[in-house]
Amino acid sequence: MVRAAARRPSRAAGRAPLHRTGLPLVKLEAAGNDFLVALVPLLPRATGGSGTDQRLLTPAQVRAVCDRRRGVGADGLIVVRRGGPGADLEMVLYNADGSVAEMSGNGIRCLVHAAVMGGIVPPRTVRVATAAGLRTVAYGPAEEGSAWARVDMGPVRLGPEVVSPLPGTRARLADVGNPHLVAAGDVDLDVVDLESLRAAAARAAGGPVNLEVVRPGRSGADLELRVLERGVGETLSCGTGTCAAAAVAYAWGMVGDTVTVDNPGGRLEVRLGAGGGGPERGGGHGGELGTIEGVELAGPVRKIADVEVDPALFVGAEVDPALVVGAEVGMGLVDVAEVGMALVDVADHEDG
Repeated sequence: MVRAAARRPSRAAGRAPLHRTGLPLVKLEAAGNDFLVALVPLLPRATGGSGTDQRLLTPAQVRAVCDRRRGVGADGLIVVRRGGPGADLEMVLYNADGSVAEMSGNGIRCLVHAAVMGGIVPPRTVRVATAAGLRTVAYGPAEEGSAWARVDMGPVRLGPEVVSPLPGTRARLADVGNPHLVAAGDVDLDVVDLESLRAAAARAAGGPVNLEVVRPGRSGADLELRVLERGVGETLSCGTGTCAAAAVAYAWGMVGDTVTVDNPGGRLEVRLGAGGGGPERGGGHGGELGTIEGVELAGPVRKIADVEVDPALFVGAEVDPALVVGAEVGMGLVDVAEVGMALVDVADHEDG
């Protein structure tokens, strides 16, 4: 059972139990790419580097929550912890299948929107540690519950051209902190069976890969795409995939250095060579390898709901109480004073 909950003031000490047994989450979407976010800013950053810690949620728990029929439903789940040196926050990102992912351009924008609306960070530029490195998000509120966010995606590293899994297209590998295969051509996106291309794409890439099928835009955008995400399946949009598609299209002379890309869930904008006078088209042109620096992704982000996941969903795999208490504090459902030393003890134990 999942209960939608409106945000409310913290409870006064002594008037209610310390915390419920359910797990509070925020659900958000960015161009149709939806995520569940657990805000636990008082817990320490993950041990061993960013985005690699799985102690607070197991793959089975993530799969249960992200299931669209038996759970809340989402393309992924994000745990937001306090950042380390140079970072305001840390993102631990899970795919819907429970695997850990390196980076999501849409997910990180959802993370910052949730943190701003939760009062954890002010509406400004926010630095987020990810498994792909430090990323900076420029945030601006729009209408009620919505915002516009631009994220520094770091470089796109262009790989070699490979045999395309889809006839009538040419294909190339690209890395945006996670692996992509971009297949571009004048194809009918409506009839492409993405799932049938998964195995061939993985063979071409040498392992599991995010697949983008891209064509020139027909509704005012520079490009249109559909995407099959590793660990998720087909999604309505993909931020890193949009950047990979824009970079490959640029290297092939299809687009300029500012690229609008229509995903099925909405339009996103990519800037290549941001802050550096534009990228060198020769870097990675044709079949040459190269890196495009200064890649930025921008688009809308919207909060959908606050939810509390019933503990019955986790029968046989109880959620770590530290995550429950931390999420309640992060969402303002209890005061730090109510938690007392319990949360501090958890942090001290993990740091030790």
